[in-house]
Amino acid sequence: MPLLPTAGPAFAADVRHRAVQPDPVVFVHGWNSDGSTWRTMADRFRADGWPAGHLDQWTYDATRSNATTAEQLAEEIERVLDATGAAKVDVVTHSMGALSSRYYLKNLGGTSKVDAWVSLAGPNHGTDVARLCGGAPCVEMRPGSDFLNVLNAGDETPGPLRYATWRSPCDMVISPKDSVALSGAANSTTACLGHSELHTDQAVYEEVKKHIR
Repeated sequence: MPLLPTAGPAFAADVRHRAVQPDPVVFVHGWNSDGSTWRTMADRFRADGWPAGHLDQWTYDATRSNATTAEQLAEEIERVLDATGAAKVDVVTHSMGALSSRYYLKNLGGTSKVDAWVSLAGPNHGTDVARLCGGAPCVEMRPGSDFLNVLNAGDETPGPLRYATWRSPCDMVISPKDSVALSGAANSTTACLGHSELHTDQAVYEEVKKHIR
């Protein structure tokens, strides 16, 4: 006779995760932006059956260090889990939003709270364009920064969650273009899209939806 799963905390969390579907989505915007940038994508998710209360267009202070933002993201994800009764969320990021969310996953226990993670045009290995702006987050986005060296040391995609990235050959903000891809992730290249078009493009949305389902 096959053994039944042990009814411990991990089993209970798995049952809870499957019971609350689809997972809530926490959107993490980039530098010099806010949660309204996700309006088009959130509307599409809503039209495809995601409850409005499962679509969190989070806004944070993008002038702060990505490490500080990661701590705030941890609090926001706990708030979403409590509000929805879900055990895990999906995290969809644009540009710099990839960095704070990766810090959360790697250093703040986020791998147990996230089912799928998405990076749209994320400067995961830095971008030379960040040399043109100032402040902590811009310094952290520069290729070879201390922040990125630590973030990318060892496993770039820790934990059991599913990672995916999308980059555009026409993105003038991410330089070099291969900065977006992560070892261990499903890495895709889009059509010729501008940096801010990746989260409004219909084809990219369909691929993101397929990934997080």
